[in-house]
Amino acid sequence: MASSCTQLCLQGRNLLRSKAVARTWQYNTQVRHCITRGSSKILNDCSINNGNHTTSQTRQRWKQQMFCYSDLATKHLATEALENKNVEETSTANVVAYKSPLLPIRDAVSVPNMPLDLDAAAEVSALELISEEEAVSITFPSDFPPASISLKDYVDKSETLSKLVQLGVDLWKLEQRPNVGSMLLKLDFNTDVAPRLLFLKDIGVDESRFGHIITQNPFVLTDNLENLHSRVNFLKSQKFSSEIVASMVSRAPYILNFTVKRLDNRMGFYQQILKLSASNTRHILARLPRLLCGSLEPVKENLKVCEMELGFKENEIQHIVITVPKVLTANKKKLTQIFDFVHNTMKVPHDLIAKFPQVLNCRLMRIRERHQFLEYLGKAQYNPDLPNYISLERLVIMPNHVFCTELALAKSADFSLFQKTL
Repeated sequence: MASSCTQLCLQGRNLLRSKAVARTWQYNTQVRHCITRGSSKILNDCSINNGNHTTSQTRQRWKQQMFCYSDLATKHLATEALENKNVEETSTANVVAYKSPLLPIRDAVSVPNMPLDLDAAAEVSALELISEEEAVSITFPSDFPPASISLKDYVDKSETLSKLVQLGVDLWKLEQRPNVGSMLLKLDFNTDVAPRLLFLKDIGVDESRFGHIITQNPFVLTDNLENLHSRVNFLKSQKFSSEIVASMVSRAPYILNFTVKRLDNRMGFYQQILKLSASNTRHILARLPRLLCGSLEPVKENLKVCEMELGFKENEIQHIVITVPKVLTANKKKLTQIFDFVHNTMKVPHDLIAKFPQVLNCRLMRIRERHQFLEYLGKAQYNPDLPNYISLERLVIMPNHVFCTELALAKSADFSLFQKTL
């Protein structure tokens, strides 16, 4: 009895499944026919009219076909839901209900509840007329690259960068400094850069130096013009001439970023530590203007080296600094090596070195080659009280051919051959 009931249940289930498959196939055929007929009709209408009908008419027809598809889908899903409900009611607890894989999954996609906004999904035609407000609201992507590690990608798009390149500014140096590249991109040439260039020209800076100044000190483009004028006026009030001020700004552009109080403190420091007069202080700063805006630590160290390690007196240090201000910022190791060779090898006393301090600003190799060549010829005589005296100043300043003909009394070819033996 149980087996016969089971067979009846299976036959009923197979009958229902065959009806569901047939109805699903009919539904798919109707949908395919509806879509194909709607698409061909739209294409035929567009090709026949060819501009006589507007885009809105074509869109309306497409909406009608999509609504037809939506109605068929709704009817199919409703019928299948009813049949599934009847199958579940007629099935017994011992028989597992069969679910066709052809049926749509109602939990994953809810077609009847999904809104069909075809106007939002359809793209706007390029030939469709729009209002003036919509045209103004259209945004275009910027010409600037979204991100770059080099300023060269922005030169063609930025008027400021292109004109800075024309002035001779080395952008590859500036882009290596933090935040300088973004600062330059934010500047406007007419409102930010041009007034500063006119300021530099007014104080006497040559136009060929504009690129060098901006490369060394790009922050002059963002500083207040009143502050720039006040610093230049302060230098002029300290009896620096206009020509010297222009030269100082060209060689040490960071002077323009120092406040008046800081510049005054720097000048007082050099005058006090070196015990110089105001005129000698101005002379040193005019020859080496970076003393005003550089670090003071190398200066203090070199003064201690000259006094304690090299053994110069106070008046000798003053004469050395006035004659060769670069001694204050020279490398300490290089300074001690030159002094050691001149004083201990060439046997030149302190007073002669202080009298001709140019030797401390020369390359050690140049001094060694010329001294050894004179020593080879038997003419290395640096005592002014003895005959055939050779001045230290002429030894280091003269070019090679003049040194050979006037001091060594030899041929330049002989000196070149001697250099190759070293």
